[in-house]
Amino acid sequence: MSESNLSGDAVELGGANRSSSDLDARTIRDDRGRAVATTATRTSAASSQEIRVRDLYALFARSKWLIIGLTAAMTAAAITAAFILPKEYRATTVLAPVTADQSGKMGTLGSVLSQVGGLASMVGLSGEQNSEEAQDVATLKSQVLTRRFIQENNLLPVLYAKIWDARTGRWRTNDPEHIPTLWKANQFFKDRVRTVTEDKETGLIELSVTWTDPNLAAQWANGLVAMTNDYLRNKELDQANRNIAYLEQKVQKTSLVGVQQGIYTLLQEEIGDAMVASGKREYALKVIDPAFAPEKPYSPDKRLWALGGLLAGLLLSCGIVVFRASWAASS
Repeated sequence: MSESNLSGDAVELGGANRSSSDLDARTIRDDRGRAVATTATRTSAASSQEIRVRDLYALFARSKWLIIGLTAAMTAAAITAAFILPKEYRATTVLAPVTADQSGKMGTLGSVLSQVGGLASMVGLSGEQNSEEAQDVATLKSQVLTRRFIQENNLLPVLYAKIWDARTGRWRTNDPEHIPTLWKANQFFKDRVRTVTEDKETGLIELSVTWTDPNLAAQWANGLVAMTNDYLRNKELDQANRNIAYLEQKVQKTSLVGVQQGIYTLLQEEIGDAMVASGKREYALKVIDPAFAPEKPYSPDKRLWALGGLLAGLLLSCGIVVFRASWAASS
């Protein structure tokens, strides 16, 4: 065999080897195709995400004057609205529930309850005591108290001043659905005017009244507390008087000396409670800090309005830029 033929065979062999090597490499790649494809896919996704972020940044950079202008306009509009909107003032009073000292009373009645049996429970002096503090707070927020406060202070024309004609003393509308009622006023007062919060740790209660007139806000806050105390005191006096009348009837119908002594003790306690309630101004809620007319408006908060206008303008302008770019790309 000649040298040239050997060389040709070598070349062919080498080519065959190279082809075999390439086939093996392709085969290996095929066998590991899932891993390679996954790696390539992840790399492609990362690159695509990087490109999208870069393109978005470039898009915003090209439209920076639109974004700046619209954001500035929205911020200025929000600040202007904060100056134009009517100011509201919040007056707050801090209260503490008045808890009667039951230890002496129950100690005196301890020996009597066993003698009179169910009689004490019938007049409301049983050993089980309801949460008076929760009842006091509930009364402060109750519909009956709010309606009475609005009615006694003639607040309907004040709460709905926009549709009240002070000259004629009539509403400006004849539509029954738009004429204010005590029910509507109670809902409005609960949602927009009065706020009651209770601190579970300290037991203190905050009553806040928000209104456009700071003097009225303070006056209403203090007035609500005073009416709550009067309402609960009168309620307790009525109950005590009924208990006294009931016990007086019972003592006349029994001849047992022990039972009579027990009833007289209950009578003494009821009369004492009635005397205390009559002379106690802050019967259920003690005023720790009364409400004063605030000098600084509670709302609108100009800083919050400015921040809201800034964020709204930024989001709106960026949304417009992206929408315009997407519209142009699709068309």
